[in-house]
Amino acid sequence: MPRRHFIRRGAVRAAIAAPEDLPFSKFVPNGLTLLGLCSGATSIRFALAENWKAAVFAIVLATIFDLLDGRMARLMKADSKFGAQLDSLSDLVSFGIAPSVLVYLWSLSHAGGAGWTLCLMFCACAAIRLARFNIESTDESAAKTGCFVGMPTPIAACLALLPMILSFQFTSDTLFRNPLLGGALVAGISLMMVSRIPTPSLKHLRIPKHLKLPLAGFVGLVLGFAVLWPWATLTSALIMYVLMLPFGGRFAHHEGDAADEPPSAE
Repeated sequence: MPRRHFIRRGAVRAAIAAPEDLPFSKFVPNGLTLLGLCSGATSIRFALAENWKAAVFAIVLATIFDLLDGRMARLMKADSKFGAQLDSLSDLVSFGIAPSVLVYLWSLSHAGGAGWTLCLMFCACAAIRLARFNIESTDESAAKTGCFVGMPTPIAACLALLPMILSFQFTSDTLFRNPLLGGALVAGISLMMVSRIPTPSLKHLRIPKHLKLPLAGFVGLVLGFAVLWPWATLTSALIMYVLMLPFGGRFAHHEGDAADEPPSAE
């Protein structure tokens, strides 16, 4: 039997046996990523049934899974190129396609072809943003800036749904459902995603030891508010993020200087 045949057969056996050698921890982050993907896709189903609150909640749930999968990967030391690519594909569905469908069915469908064009623009900008992030995340110098370049897709998705979230808190949704308002918001957010504007990143935020306990108490308080008044809490968080945008450049400069400084003797 030719030697080449033995090589091919050995490669097939190795490919089949490889998953058995992988520890369970390698599958946990990817499992969370897939749960986020399923949440984003499920939001479209709720939108088609005009169950708007459930649709928005599914997007928020996808955001939570997106936050958890990366942290679990670092905690379990299970980072991989496969996980990074899977995460981007999941984000495109959950924070690019799904929110576009929600906004279109809820508001922009009244604007006809122009509304659909804006939704396509949002999807395209989300894809560009994710592709650029994958390339720049391999650059160590970019990590020292302490900020994101452009608006992250999970934040962009939630901001695009802000008029819908506001309508949940008021008896009349005529103003919030106006396609002119929704279209302007979607266009602005789309441009923010592909822009080079620095935006705040909590991922690189350094918290002093003496502030960790008060911060934990504050987070617990926010979680309590989220349980009692979910839409008001989400609205407040998004408004606070928007107010922080003008300071993104200063935040990036400060973190970048800190990263260039020599380590402290302590």
